[in-house]
Amino acid sequence: MEMVPIEETQLVPKEIESAAEEPRVLCIVQDTTNAKTVNERLTLNLPASTTVNKLYEDVAHKAGYVNGTFCLGWVNTGDMAPLDQASEMSLVLSGFEAGKKNFLQLTDKDGEQPQIASDESGTADSSGLDDSSQDRFIGPLPRDGTVGCSSDYSSPSYSYSSILNKSDTGYVGLVNQAMTCYLNSLLQTLFMTPEFRNALYKWEFEDSEEDPVNSIPYQLQRLFVLLQTSKKRAIETTDVTRSFGWDSSEAWQQHDVQELCRVMFDALEQKWKQTEQADLINQLYQGKLKDYVRCLECGYESWRIDTYLDIPLVIRPFGASQAFGSVEEALQAFIQPETLDGPNQYFCERCKKKCDARKGLRFLHFPYLLTLQLKRFDFDYTTMHRIKLNDRMTFPEELDMSPFIDVEDEKSPQTESCTDSGAENEGSCHSDQMSNDFSTDDALDEGICLDNTSSTERVLKPKSSLTFELFSVMVHSGSAAGGHYYACIKSFSDSQWYSFNDQHVSKITQDDIRKTYGGSSGSRGYYSSAFASSTNAYMLMYRLKDPSRNAKFPEVGDFPEHIKRLMQREKESEEQEKRQREIERNTCKIKLFGMHPVKMMMVENKLEVHKDKTLREATEMAYKLMDLEGVVPLDCCRLVKYDEFHEYLERSYEGEEDMPMGLLLGGVKSSYMFDLLLEIRRPDQVFQPYKPGEVMVKVHVVDLKSESIAAPVSVRAYLNQTITEFKQLIAQATGLCAETMRVILERCYNDLRLLSVPNKTLKAEGFFRSNKVFVESSDSTDHQAVFTDSVLWKLLDRHGNTIRLFVSLPEQSPGSLANRTSCPKASADSEDSLDGAKGSRKSVEAILEESTEKLKNLSLQQQQQQSSSTSDSQKSSEHSDFEHIESPAQEPDAASQPSQTENCTRAASDTENQFPSEERSDSDVNNDRSTSSVDSDILSSSHSSDTLCNADSGPLPLANGLDSHSITSSRRSKAHEGKKEKWDTTEEDSGTDSEYDENGKIKADSQYLYFKAEPYSQEDGSGEGQKCLLVHVDKRITLAAFKQNLEPFVGVPSTQFKVFRVYANNQEFESVRLNETLSSFSDDNKITIRLGRALKKGEYRVKVYQLLVNDPEPCKFLLDTVFAKGMTVRQSKEELLPQLKDQCKLDLSIDRFRLRKKTWKNPGTVFLDYHVYEEDINISSNWEVFLEVLEEPERMKSMSQLAVLTRRWCPAQMKLEAFREVVLESSSVEELKEKLSELSGIPLENLEFAKGRGTFPCDISVLEIHQDLDWNPKVSTLNVWPLYICDDGAVIFYRDSTEELIELSEEERNELMKKESSRLLKTGHRISYSPRKEKALKIYLDGGPTKDPGQD
Repeated sequence: MEMVPIEETQLVPKEIESAAEEPRVLCIVQDTTNAKTVNERLTLNLPASTTVNKLYEDVAHKAGYVNGTFCLGWVNTGDMAPLDQASEMSLVLSGFEAGKKNFLQLTDKDGEQPQIASDESGTADSSGLDDSSQDRFIGPLPRDGTVGCSSDYSSPSYSYSSILNKSDTGYVGLVNQAMTCYLNSLLQTLFMTPEFRNALYKWEFEDSEEDPVNSIPYQLQRLFVLLQTSKKRAIETTDVTRSFGWDSSEAWQQHDVQELCRVMFDALEQKWKQTEQADLINQLYQGKLKDYVRCLECGYESWRIDTYLDIPLVIRPFGASQAFGSVEEALQAFIQPETLDGPNQYFCERCKKKCDARKGLRFLHFPYLLTLQLKRFDFDYTTMHRIKLNDRMTFPEELDMSPFIDVEDEKSPQTESCTDSGAENEGSCHSDQMSNDFSTDDALDEGICLDNTSSTERVLKPKSSLTFELFSVMVHSGSAAGGHYYACIKSFSDSQWYSFNDQHVSKITQDDIRKTYGGSSGSRGYYSSAFASSTNAYMLMYRLKDPSRNAKFPEVGDFPEHIKRLMQREKESEEQEKRQREIERNTCKIKLFGMHPVKMMMVENKLEVHKDKTLREATEMAYKLMDLEGVVPLDCCRLVKYDEFHEYLERSYEGEEDMPMGLLLGGVKSSYMFDLLLEIRRPDQVFQPYKPGEVMVKVHVVDLKSESIAAPVSVRAYLNQTITEFKQLIAQATGLCAETMRVILERCYNDLRLLSVPNKTLKAEGFFRSNKVFVESSDSTDHQAVFTDSVLWKLLDRHGNTIRLFVSLPEQSPGSLANRTSCPKASADSEDSLDGAKGSRKSVEAILEESTEKLKNLSLQQQQQQSSSTSDSQKSSEHSDFEHIESPAQEPDAASQPSQTENCTRAASDTENQFPSEERSDSDVNNDRSTSSVDSDILSSSHSSDTLCNADSGPLPLANGLDSHSITSSRRSKAHEGKKEKWDTTEEDSGTDSEYDENGKIKADSQYLYFKAEPYSQEDGSGEGQKCLLVHVDKRITLAAFKQNLEPFVGVPSTQFKVFRVYANNQEFESVRLNETLSSFSDDNKITIRLGRALKKGEYRVKVYQLLVNDPEPCKFLLDTVFAKGMTVRQSKEELLPQLKDQCKLDLSIDRFRLRKKTWKNPGTVFLDYHVYEEDINISSNWEVFLEVLEEPERMKSMSQLAVLTRRWCPAQMKLEAFREVVLESSSVEELKEKLSELSGIPLENLEFAKGRGTFPCDISVLEIHQDLDWNPKVSTLNVWPLYICDDGAVIFYRDSTEELIELSEEERNELMKKESSRLLKTGHRISYSPRKEKALKIYLDGGPTKDPGQD
């Protein structure tokens, strides 16, 4: 067959190429099997009829691989879904989309990389497998995915499968749990240390001694075996960190790698006690040094011996502007002695006086494995910030340590008991007598503490034996606040350097090592490190060069027997994991829904079925998953395609019971655009076929007589059907008459449309996949009315505008629910109704007494109702138009043990028109209620009860959307029995209180006054329930009318209680605008009722705070009060005086305090006595104001004056004086200086000032104020930049320019810094340095930390 090129090197059959009408599938393939190809994309534009098998052939040809040695799978963020290579299905049937991009990943097969094709066609050039062209990578992973092996890490299509492809270096990486890069770097370094790995392998775990999960050496041993033998690209470290006693939160804590090294070594020593490895850490890593002080007059020396595991090397000496250039320089500085003279003289025990002395360190032993820490993290006392020093510091590949052994100490004491870092041997000697004081046996080895060589085998080595070879560089990239660690390690097997960057391992060169020196080109002085590269060496590891002692890595064949057994177990575990992955790759995972016939609620599960399982087998799995065995027969269940978002049954699968699920679902994918529903029928029913193209309609039957709206019935129709045909369908499902039927479509929230054109199609009327309609069929005259004027429209309109509110009542309310046994209102025609028009109301107690008496007569009926069966109690032809919601805090047994209140109210509601009640029980004995769930289908009415019912309103136990059954709109809802709810159309009391008379809209809004309240108990944590109401109310009701309806429940007139709206963060704001409706409220909003006088028109509630300018806490709450529009400031002060005396014990005179503006914590404009609220002073709800007590009569007389708060800074004493107010007649800087000069006595020419920063009191550390503020700005007025002082309350600091800043010693400075940090922290103001709180690094030897029970 002739081939023609159509895209680059791609070839397609000519006859297909000529078939222009056939759609094509664009496949974009990413090769993730190799670091060098991960950024490349293979593009294939294939005919839609191409088979999956042919796709594999084309990809193999283009990528240059042997067909059958790789897998193709969909690109996704989770599971890999490989395509079946043997499949003869076309691409379209396999889930590919024609005309769109289809993204695939090429991955390894069974953990092995694809084989390179051996042909000479040159098609493999894209693989680029030549080592010479290999991209090397070092440093932190770049985010652009353009450098070396980091590409698959940063690629958005990176997936779990990429860690299955072993690096071509032969080494295995470690997965970063979150921020465990520092741990990975150290573990790889230890693994690449032959002596440590060999010793670890020699240790054998005893099952009887410890749980393997908590054994640190055992988990390290497992990890090392996997690093050496695994075929994966990277392995997890979770087992190791679990043995540390860490939980998942530790993975998000980044620590210092040097700190981890010390803590881990200490933990290993503890775990290895009483074993051959007990002294391993000391043998390999521990050195010794002498800390000495020598008198310069008599030569007397005092000393002690310390051990060390690493040598910390300073990058830049304290106070110096230049850093050390090399490790050798830093080592020399480390042992450089300092002279103790002057005030620091040393008291010599021989001279019996203070003498000049020399203090320093001398190395006695160097360990076999030498660890150097470059101290790049420091603290800058100028900026008070933690910083990282990025200065350049070179380090050699071979380090000669012989210059750092003092010749004088060749015979110095080397006490073998000093085995622990920090242990000491103290003593003293004269320098000319030291050789006689100690045994020469201890001084044979001049600098090396070897692993297990006895003292008799030690021989004196020449200085050349102190040559160490660099093999690990642990690199930190980032800042002092955080960053990334990785390791550059040289293999002792081939002397090749590798970069171990978490799961990525790649080859690097010496040039890459030199890039970790740090620094930058050129010199920038003290701040050079700020402009340098942030990627630099942090920790170096050297090994002593001694061929006779240098160990080699163990081969697999040389493993001890217990390691071989461990390796075999890990291999079997890996094989099992591989098999499990294969199963996962071929498993379809899809959401499964179903209406449980017993629980009567929609249940959600996840169905995981192999792609080769048939639909019949999948149905049986779903049947068991939904726990339906013994409830319904299996043959009464089937799986259908379902859209959960729209609650739409898309199609059924008749005749496809034996089709594999992979074909049925369109292939194996990580997520599907649809779901499955397990549909259930009754034994006497027949499943309806659901065809694609049908729409689902939820039909709510409206009963005008009872003013109720029934639960929905599901009807399926076609978009091309007419309204007449649609009415016939509804008539069949509901039993209503189609001739008199009115159908109303709710297209969106409260958008009701009467479908009145018989021949118009459903599509033309705006039907979609899932729809909601209301139907009414009766011979009432309401048909003749215009729809918007009809009773039906009014009923639906109210239904769509009713909201549910949770109202918390005051505990001390005289009409609390604890004293109520009945509803608060009677019906309009009852003799006990409240005559609101006359302004008279019966007392709450009288109402309750009469209600209780009436309810006693109903007790027998109530008992009969409770004893009736569930099915009998559910038989009702009238359905609630509300979705009854159980209180979230209500205990389960509350439903089965109703209170006296609930019993009597149920009886009242079930008795035909004897005692209509607006207070309904929240938990009926035989009534399961729906839980709240707002979704797209009930946007128009949050309380429509989409429960399951048939056309006759009788409950069907297995109803789930078949025939006259429906799928509930809330899949977590419970079906409940229909209840009769009556809309309150009677005209409510207009109210006689003045606050209601002013709006004049109560009567006009009476048509919206639907109000229904029922009590429920909310636990407050103390065991006592908070008295609450569950209120259903028309949200178009005004606040005034809403309060009026609440009066009987609160027990006081509406003028004597306040309404507070509670927001998500539990903040409360009072609702005071009586004319406004509740339209801003929504379902389940919370309202708190508090006793107290409600605000009248023009009144505002005000919070009064006392301003204490010189107190640590300058803002102190005093009381709540009320200010009114038109009131003067003096009048408000007069009203405040008695309140201040009674509530705050402040006995003030009216002329000795002022009110001023409060903006958060900042004092502002001073209010003068003649100012009028709402005219001169803007005031709003929940307003806040400062009250400031005056030491002298008020000096502010005019608005043109300016009051500023000044504070003197005394640099010679390092302190700030108290605030003092200065009143200026203008905004002149000159006047300010004159006033400050008068106040302080500072000569005018020496006075400098600066504006405070931040919120009042503009606190600042005394260590910063002298240089951080903008002193003496060059301006002539205060109201210009950079001051912008235009209002009262600004803070001004001032000082004497001739006063010198006191010089502090380092100790004094540190002490003052601690005090200032404590002071600023207590006041809650700015602290210069406030880093994220770090968690201490700990390794727990007993399996984990002991958590305080009281700790959160």
